[in-house]
Amino acid sequence: MHSVRKGNQWFFGMKIHSGTDAATGYVHTITGTAANVHDIVQAHALIRADDHSVYGDSGYLGVEKRAEILEDPHLSSVDHRIAKRPSQNRTTKAYAGVNWDKKIEHEKTSIRCKVEHPFLIVKRLFQAGRTRYRGIKKNLLRYYLLFASANLVMCLRAGRQRAFCMTMG
Repeated sequence: MHSVRKGNQWFFGMKIHSGTDAATGYVHTITGTAANVHDIVQAHALIRADDHSVYGDSGYLGVEKRAEILEDPHLSSVDHRIAKRPSQNRTTKAYAGVNWDKKIEHEKTSIRCKVEHPFLIVKRLFQAGRTRYRGIKKNLLRYYLLFASANLVMCLRAGRQRAFCMTMG
């Protein structure tokens, strides 16, 4: 646990990094770090053995250049589709044609938005928006249970009770 400053306000806590299945939206992996650790440090821990492509926000830019990714043959063969920062869009406002960069980034974002839905369930439905304990290990154990419960909630809302039990158990 660590305190960080965002703007002029100080925060104390931790970050939860999640690996989410792009097809179903279920969380398969979570890791927890102190608040001052960058997102890209945990990127290799979120990729499964059967993943062929990985989507991420601009916090994961340059992940394919990391030593953990380059040394592992599977992780280096994964297609990393990382969204650019908005300032990296190359077209100007005077351009009259189709802005393909913006369209491509929108497609990446539409797939990546499935990651945020389990966080909504954990924070709003289970009221776990803040850390309860002082250590990362205790909080991480709590979030394992909360994200597993969020997977069940999403499954029940989608009406996939039998399919979920067959694939997960």
